[in-house]
Amino acid sequence: MAQDSSVPPGSLWEDIKAGTANLGHYLGTLGNPSLRLGVTGLSRAGKTVFITGLVHALVSGGRMPAFKAMAEGRIAAARVVQHPDDALPRFAYEEHLATLTGPDRHWPQSTRAISGLSLEIDYESRQRYLGGLIGGGASRLNLDLVDYPGEWLLDLPLLAKDYATFSGEIFTKAGEGQRREPFAAFVAAARAIDPAAPAEEPEIRRLADLFGGALRACRDDGRGLSALAPGRFLMPGDLEGAPALTFAPLPGGAGGGAAGSLGAVMARRYEAYKSRIVRPFFVDHFSRIDRQVVLVDVLSALNGGVEALADLETALVDVLAAFRIGARSLLSNLFAPRVTRVLFAATKADHLHSTNHDRLEALLRVLVRRAYHRAQAAGVPSESLALASIRATREVMARQGGQDLPCVAGVPMAGERLGDTRFDGETEAALFPGDLPEDVEVIFRGRAVPLSFLRFRPPGPEARRQAEGLPHIRLDRALEFLLGDQLS
Repeated sequence: MAQDSSVPPGSLWEDIKAGTANLGHYLGTLGNPSLRLGVTGLSRAGKTVFITGLVHALVSGGRMPAFKAMAEGRIAAARVVQHPDDALPRFAYEEHLATLTGPDRHWPQSTRAISGLSLEIDYESRQRYLGGLIGGGASRLNLDLVDYPGEWLLDLPLLAKDYATFSGEIFTKAGEGQRREPFAAFVAAARAIDPAAPAEEPEIRRLADLFGGALRACRDDGRGLSALAPGRFLMPGDLEGAPALTFAPLPGGAGGGAAGSLGAVMARRYEAYKSRIVRPFFVDHFSRIDRQVVLVDVLSALNGGVEALADLETALVDVLAAFRIGARSLLSNLFAPRVTRVLFAATKADHLHSTNHDRLEALLRVLVRRAYHRAQAAGVPSESLALASIRATREVMARQGGQDLPCVAGVPMAGERLGDTRFDGETEAALFPGDLPEDVEVIFRGRAVPLSFLRFRPPGPEARRQAEGLPHIRLDRALEFLLGDQLS
């Protein structure tokens, strides 16, 4: 086992390594303020769409009444520039925007690997002294955006777990609730082998394939589960098919056998996964975040029921525990940058009528309350929002059964179904999605919430003209919270 394989995030050793990686970056930005914004969230939370909408809003403008620097006309220009890290793939902003606004109008592919994008924002700054406005002038903020698969975040807590702990947790959860069925084949195969037997590569690959298939089934088969580590089994990126992803837990964490045994090889590969994949990601990218956006697909979890919501809360707590939350200082800038603002955002708010947006925010606050209290205790401003970074629907009233219902209307994607109706991808439809309860806590006590959702196409040219850009819900509030103090 490598000497530092069990060192958790936030330890002195990790601080030293992260600081070494950050020192050159900090010195390069002296006299030219820079902000590194991390956009995270689990699968299908809308990270790619959020970044595309945010960049387009800054570069092209639009209706942003809550984003003061833009609403007051103080942003002179914003442009995409060369990212300072040549080793980091570029976020494909132009391609994603063309996908969203082109003739076919469809949503871009989900994030599959880490990428970055940099902007320069020229703005007119102002200062207040003794209650009066004085000074001002041209200023510039460098904004670095980092996008990476939310599944990778699930791996950060593994840095504090040895193979036995990891295995024990997997097999305990595999026998519970909605995990029991998809994990049945893997559990049976794992219990049938002898961990002390010589390691055979075909057997290792068979167990790893069964384990990965169980994780994917928990995420994809309508279960909506979230706490599914190792995350690279779900979103391998450029490691697809690599030996580093060929391991699996064993009953009892049997990894202490003789060298060359199945158990010993599994334990060694697990430790290699942490030291060669998880830890470098944390040091090189995750530990350098200044401000954090956590996107949450609350509606998908709602469709999965109480267990899916509880699982989402567990995943968020595990992920957010790895954030470096705290006040900034010169030393922290140099050696251990810390997250100084956290935005929790429930995405896809355009799937619900605005009468339910406050309730969606309340439900989000329940899901992230433990993480929120941790941030508050550290004196870090945090906010929870229900938003749609690119709005695909409009609101209408429809009469049904003699009753007026608040609906959302848009163009469902081709192949979407609602009852006996199959949509062609061209015809607009109105849908009453249902209502969240006023007291969202009752959902966690088992109350069913009958909601109906459709996947809508991105907004068409008419909606974009009316919005003077890409229509959105509360993206301006998100920008004000994340950047407003930097542009004052």
